[in-house]
Amino acid sequence: MKRRRPTRRTIRRMLWGGLGAVLLWIAILAWRIAAYGSRHDPAPADVAIVLGAAVWGTEPSPVFAARIDHAIALYDQRRVRRILFTGGVGTGKRDSEAQVARRYAIRAGVPDHRISVETRSTITYENLREARALLAPEGALRVLIVSDPLHMRRAVTMARDLGLDAHPAPTPTSRYRTWRSKAGFLGREVYFYALYLLQRPFA
Repeated sequence: MKRRRPTRRTIRRMLWGGLGAVLLWIAILAWRIAAYGSRHDPAPADVAIVLGAAVWGTEPSPVFAARIDHAIALYDQRRVRRILFTGGVGTGKRDSEAQVARRYAIRAGVPDHRISVETRSTITYENLREARALLAPEGALRVLIVSDPLHMRRAVTMARDLGLDAHPAPTPTSRYRTWRSKAGFLGREVYFYALYLLQRPFA
């Protein structure tokens, strides 16, 4: 008995069903990213890992400055014992993001011996991988991940996949204030988070 080939109508239904499933998954990811941005672990930690961002000349961009300021506040409140700044030298830049952040924090009163830097990374996963390498000799440490709220879900997921005892510490304010800028940031995060999950090394 011959098997009947799927009709065009059946194929269209399958395609629309597949597209619907993908769109539903994307919507769920967007909701999870947005919801996670409000989580803030209140417990003290050993280190605040500040994820790198753009620098303007020899100063941090407003987005990066907001992250650095939050890490400084965590240190001043004794919620962390020290700060680890991440980020290498961007295209066309002279100074690494981490070194710019370090100078900024020292001017704000954070003692130099309470600051560590890694200057090799260029993307979020590398930020965290290099931070882990620096912290590894000290054994298991509790760390707070400092970045923008919409960046938290992906960053903490990556950090935990790398074996860090990582917890969220989103900036209380964000430079992404308008609906347009927030939507753009969220769209990028959905894309990169979905891409990471699809090729997740520890899945």
